[in-house]
Amino acid sequence: MELLPDIVGPDPVIVFCGMAGAESTKTRDHYYASPGNNFWECVHLSGLTPRRLRPEEDRTVVDHGLGLTDLVGHWDHDSNRGWVEIDVLVAAVERWEPAFLAFTAKGTAAYAARALGHRPPGLGPAPWGIGRSEVFVLPGTSGANQRKDYDGRPTRLAWWRDLAAIAAPELAAR
Repeated sequence: MELLPDIVGPDPVIVFCGMAGAESTKTRDHYYASPGNNFWECVHLSGLTPRRLRPEEDRTVVDHGLGLTDLVGHWDHDSNRGWVEIDVLVAAVERWEPAFLAFTAKGTAAYAARALGHRPPGLGPAPWGIGRSEVFVLPGTSGANQRKDYDGRPTRLAWWRDLAAIAAPELAAR
């Protein structure tokens, strides 16, 4: 499987973590480049970037104190079972030491939680972290994720704005 390289600069405040390994991620050249994915819109509308970045500008997130990585997942279609490379993610997060590791979908956070021996978290701050980093769970930005309720919020953007608000002091200090 071909993976995108991590995009993480020195002293990141938030590192966003998606899931690599799904069929929809195997042919992309940039993070969150699938048609209909609203990641870049959510990053901008939450206030984390001054304008909406395009997927091909993904390397510029480091200029904003942000980073991009993936939890690497594997699926055995014969047994319909999956597993993740949690040790790789944990080692990277402990090396980068972002203030927040933000999973960009509840399902991705659930895979990580189970691999670490935790219960899958809901949206928002998780009751566990990785290294010195707090974990925050965001609703998925896929165009397929269109609900009327996101764990008590009317829109997924509300969760993105919450993360931006709690990360604001760290981002301002950069």
